[in-house]
Amino acid sequence: MIRRVLFTALLGLCFLLALPSCERRATSFFEGDEDEDGKIPYEAKYADIVLGETSVGLEASITLLTHRTDMVSPEYKGRAWKDYIHDFNVLYPGIKVSVEALTDYNVAASELLEGGNWGDIMMIPISDRKQYSKYFIPFGMEEELSRSLRFADQYAYDGRVYGIASAGNVQGILYNRKVFCEAGITRLPRTPDEFLEALRLVKKNTRAIPLYTNYASGWPLNQWDYYITSSATGDSGYLNHTLPNTKDPFSDPGNGSGAYNVYRILYQAVAEGLTESDFATTDWEGCKGMMNRGDIATMALGSWVFTQVQNAGPNAEDIGYMPFPMLVDGVQIAQALPDNNFGINIKSSSRKKLAAMLFVKWMVEKSGFQYNEGELPVLLSEERIADVYTAFNGIEIMEDTAPFEGEENLLIDMNVASGLFIGQGGTEKFRHLVEHAATGDMSFDEIMAGWNQAWSRAQANLAAAKN
Repeated sequence: MIRRVLFTALLGLCFLLALPSCERRATSFFEGDEDEDGKIPYEAKYADIVLGETSVGLEASITLLTHRTDMVSPEYKGRAWKDYIHDFNVLYPGIKVSVEALTDYNVAASELLEGGNWGDIMMIPISDRKQYSKYFIPFGMEEELSRSLRFADQYAYDGRVYGIASAGNVQGILYNRKVFCEAGITRLPRTPDEFLEALRLVKKNTRAIPLYTNYASGWPLNQWDYYITSSATGDSGYLNHTLPNTKDPFSDPGNGSGAYNVYRILYQAVAEGLTESDFATTDWEGCKGMMNRGDIATMALGSWVFTQVQNAGPNAEDIGYMPFPMLVDGVQIAQALPDNNFGINIKSSSRKKLAAMLFVKWMVEKSGFQYNEGELPVLLSEERIADVYTAFNGIEIMEDTAPFEGEENLLIDMNVASGLFIGQGGTEKFRHLVEHAATGDMSFDEIMAGWNQAWSRAQANLAAAKN
């Protein structure tokens, strides 16, 4: 079911959530002696847990694997993992949480996943829904959890939810307000052509890099895939339903929308010299401070990056976030996606599984993490909306619909067969696009024609395999 969020009167509300009363009756999912060998049945479900009441005396030590290496750094200016754990221990002093931050997270976490002895909570690094039950416990049934949580269907299989979103991401463009002002940009661009013209003004009138690609790090380039769904089509089912079955999805629809015009922005910006002069030497961590100082005008990243760039220097007020510049039938739409999803190790002991679920629920519903990081709340009843979304007032926020039953891996199969990996880590195709745009040895239309051919071959091969 499509859920739509309108950012209107909610903007700017900043009241604090009250913690559960310490005088409430404590409950536990364990009866009798508790041990670490898993002999006691694991009975906890996410929806049944009442924070501050359920198993308040539980003692356990658990490990969390995270991609947020910045949140373990002594220099981090936001709320670090140690701060969240400290607050969690006010309710659950017996649960000790250790954090292991991994660089190149998806690769490293996927390797650890196979071994099984990786800890107790991780941000799920795999997209094959059929594999979820092999590695993770279910939090509960999708039908039940969808009534209280956003994105419950995104990491579900066979009616069970195996991942709970740590936050929600809105897909837009990060920009420096001061640079835009110095460039003479008087209103935020709403179309690809307006955005490219804004980048040209930045190059002409300022010393800032108009668009920073983050080519060297690779993974930030994948952001461009996230713009091609509802933001570019108005179709919440585009990624999981429409795209896999569309012929030549990378052709120009002729109306300034669609995947073609999303990717054209990146190609044209590079071709016109509107990006860094040496894209092979981009620096992911360094770019945050560069943007805070006004050395960069725009970056294509999800809303999760907003507070990180604000915290990277003294000019937090200069950092803004705007909807992706594209109109669908005259309407601007922003797509919402779940950020990394918490998963709990199926091989952990019963005690640790419960401790892990308590921590996940606290992070999602009581920690304020999503608000602090400038992201969407996962809890449907949460009314606080971060200031990052000021420019989204009145713009429709649309979530992707999950795959149909029996087609859970259709997009994955298409991506593997085509080699394009749309929305699933297709870094190499973007690196090739950037390289060809820089050298001019291949036109954008030629690149898109190649992608269409790869997509058509994949469709034909999968159809033949079924027969």
